[in-house]
Amino acid sequence: MHAVPNAALLAAALTHADGDFSRSVCAAVSGGWDTDSNGATAGSVAGLLAGHPDRLPERWTSPLKNRLATSVSSFDGIGFDTLAELTHLEAVRP
Repeated sequence: MHAVPNAALLAAALTHADGDFSRSVCAAVSGGWDTDSNGATAGSVAGLLAGHPDRLPERWTSPLKNRLATSVSSFDGIGFDTLAELTHLEAVRP
């Protein structure tokens, strides 16, 4: 629905944050469009660009306690590190 403005907002937020995770997410959310989706997408891309979870600000990671809360029972309580490993395995599978 808002794909073009959201993509533009994300591009601006990520390129103007100079690699700063918090600035990327906050800029994306401050744009005012789909704040939840844009913040999540900016955080995902900025986290990927950081290269390792240890490079993310603790104020963003520690409240989550490395656990996903979801109504999908087989994933409720799973660690984000485990999800990252599973995603990586799928990405490199022939």
